[in-house]
Amino acid sequence: MSKFIIQGGQTLKGNIRVSGAKNAVLPILAASLLSPGKIRLNNVPRIQDVESMLSIMRLMGVSHTWEGEHELLIDCQNIAYADLLADEVKKMRGSILFLGPVLALFGKAKLYRPGGDIIGARPISVHTDGLRNLGVEVQENEIVHAHVKKTKNNSIVLQEASVTGTETLMMFCAGVFHTTTLKLVATEPHVQALGFFLQELGVKIEGIGTPFLKITGKKNLKKNISFSIPPDPLEAATFVALAAATRSTIAISGTCPNDMDAIFLVMQDMHIKYTAVKDIITVHPSELKGAKIQTGLYPKFPSDTQSPFGVLATQAQGVTLIHDWMYENRFNYLRELAYMGANVEILDPHRALIIGPTPLQGKEVRSLDIRSGISLIIAGLIAKGTTIIYDVEHIDRGYEHIQERLRALGAHITREN
Repeated sequence: MSKFIIQGGQTLKGNIRVSGAKNAVLPILAASLLSPGKIRLNNVPRIQDVESMLSIMRLMGVSHTWEGEHELLIDCQNIAYADLLADEVKKMRGSILFLGPVLALFGKAKLYRPGGDIIGARPISVHTDGLRNLGVEVQENEIVHAHVKKTKNNSIVLQEASVTGTETLMMFCAGVFHTTTLKLVATEPHVQALGFFLQELGVKIEGIGTPFLKITGKKNLKKNISFSIPPDPLEAATFVALAAATRSTIAISGTCPNDMDAIFLVMQDMHIKYTAVKDIITVHPSELKGAKIQTGLYPKFPSDTQSPFGVLATQAQGVTLIHDWMYENRFNYLRELAYMGANVEILDPHRALIIGPTPLQGKEVRSLDIRSGISLIIAGLIAKGTTIIYDVEHIDRGYEHIQERLRALGAHITREN
């Protein structure tokens, strides 16, 4: 296990570039199985979740080569069926994304139920019920067994706008020779990115960016394509919270502001001073104000960014109400903040009050998941004294070389194993 040691109270300054989107690259890696050739992906983040996905793909004979820091070449020419019963499958939520393309390719799939961050109930019923409606027999316990009986044209309505459920069904439909309409799907930017990638492979998809998709799949998809992973709006929002909380001037480059409307609205409510020119968002020292933060399905404020903004709220004047209806364990990081001196009241599993501003004191805390971990880094940077964060491997899953990137801004952060 590794830990970060942070000396807080430093004002930061400089430029930090946003990585490729974690939530886009994972389904695109899974979808690359559908191509019988080579896929070149640009702007791929060097994070642990990507390495775990590649490790699972190797079980099926898929090879890869890093050509440059963020350019990845995937070779699926020797792909073969394999049961996905490796430890990596258990450990990450994204492993469920292999269910769709493996079924489309081989007519069967066997894999462990996915693991991942402990942020609340994350059932896979949207995936499995959707597949059943499309002619797939599914049995699910600790291991998911699936077998294609007979695919058919269909129109199905998703129980909820699940992101990975939508992506799993998109990839299955892309690889079977039928036309399927999916209704009430997720519309997040990373879901749209998967749709654009499938179009590059030759799949006909109508309605990308809307809750209704019409997909006409095909068996012989294109070989040898290139695709660029879009920038990560969640990471951009994290760096906004970092800059505002430390009252620093930081330029965040490589962003996609069109994907961040709800984030900009909360920034304005909290009186964060910023400018957005092309792909650069520059945050300036601000007199922060408490606000209401309510997460929701895209294009509303994303659940994955409420924890960095929760840390920011400890430095804002007044009361901030956070309502995260999606996950009942997202507020675990607030208990760590309270230990550091934050004035926090958890009203119920989905609502919390943060009253500020309050000074934070460096403590020994624990990273509980990707987003809580990065939030505790922000807390450590604004706290007085030394903060030690344990189990930082969670952070490695979603943020590339975070300590080096923060040190370039002037942060006093080191890593010890």
